[in-house]
Amino acid sequence: MKVAFIYPGQGAQYAGMGKEIYQKYQEAREIFERADEALGFSISKLCFEGPEEELMKTENTQPAILTVSVALTKVLQKRGIKAEVTAGLSLGEYSSLVLAEALDFEDAVRLVKNRGKYMQEVVPQGVGTMAAILGLENEAVEEICRIASQVGIVEPANYNCPGQLVISGEVKAVEKAVELAKEKGAKRAVVLAVSAPFHCSMLKKAGELLEKDLEKIEIKELKIPVISNVTANYVTREEVKDLLIKQVSHPVLWEQSVKRMIEDGVDTFVEIGPGKTLTGFVKKIDRTKAAYNFEDEESLLKTLSALEG
Repeated sequence: MKVAFIYPGQGAQYAGMGKEIYQKYQEAREIFERADEALGFSISKLCFEGPEEELMKTENTQPAILTVSVALTKVLQKRGIKAEVTAGLSLGEYSSLVLAEALDFEDAVRLVKNRGKYMQEVVPQGVGTMAAILGLENEAVEEICRIASQVGIVEPANYNCPGQLVISGEVKAVEKAVELAKEKGAKRAVVLAVSAPFHCSMLKKAGELLEKDLEKIEIKELKIPVISNVTANYVTREEVKDLLIKQVSHPVLWEQSVKRMIEDGVDTFVEIGPGKTLTGFVKKIDRTKAAYNFEDEESLLKTLSALEG
């Protein structure tokens, strides 16, 4: 069995996430306490109780999900479950870098709070959006973006799994792309309820702001291999900062990242953090591979019995 730990990104959050594990496991509790101290406010209270509208703010969502993911990881590690490789979707890549011990947890949680703030602020509300296109080949969606970009910026943002690509850009251009996708026979083409056009060139300025924060942070040697969203390839210590800057305004190559891990022998994926989105993507990419998720006590027991069995 070759195990990969995979980490979710923004959109997976919900009030109550991590609470059960916090109450039951000391090692998880320590992570929440460290996050509260590093941020100077109670992110744990926000994770456990909300309110939902505060948790939904990008600058809160990102440190909240990272904290839950890292706390859950400690619980698995304490039980002797190890990963041989890791990847995370967008924000989830920071959880992977903490797992690999390339990034200190406190540095990571402060970084993603700022990252969320920059991603939210560089494009005024209502200027950009994203849409999910289902049931078309990647090439067809790329072509649709090229055509729709005559009316404004629109680009591929998330290559999630076969037949599911999320696009990002200016509202008019994204709406045009959705129209074209429907004409081309997409099963679904819907504008998403998001607050910014993530992972497209409109967010380049957010990457530049993040660069200033990253200059002050030390990246250490990676203890386990991490696959980058930007390249769908293994990251070296020297590349980490540059790829984290690019990641903000480049598409997330999730499908390609999972395929890369499978090519290298991964047969078991464990999604650690709120939700089961990535578990679903893995199954769509390769049904023959095992995929489990861990977000609460029930899913922990299921995952442990599968991995230890």
